[in-house]
Amino acid sequence: MDDSPVEIPIDGVIDLHTFAPRDAADVVDEYLNVCSQKGILEVKIIHGKGKGVLRRTVESALQRHPLVLSFTQDSGPSSWGATIVFLRRSEHSPQGIPQPSIKSKILTFV
Repeated sequence: MDDSPVEIPIDGVIDLHTFAPRDAADVVDEYLNVCSQKGILEVKIIHGKGKGVLRRTVESALQRHPLVLSFTQDSGPSSWGATIVFLRRSEHSPQGIPQPSIKSKILTFV
């Protein structure tokens, strides 16, 4: 997989298939922070069905994230291949989009 930064729109939906599994928790953390700052308080994380390893990684990250109010499996057609997350609004200023703080610099927000 290419290690150059991935440009992703901040629209409330992120597909983790674009990222290396080792980066999933960091990607989820940073994406949720920026969504909350932009006032996007319902986020869909697409992790796929597979064996459930990535889903468990996502759920673990969500349980630790301070902005997560709750999360559930998608009730739509993707069912347990996606997780819906409900966020509290970030206390950080919503002006501008911050640069990613992930050490690997895997995200560029657009």
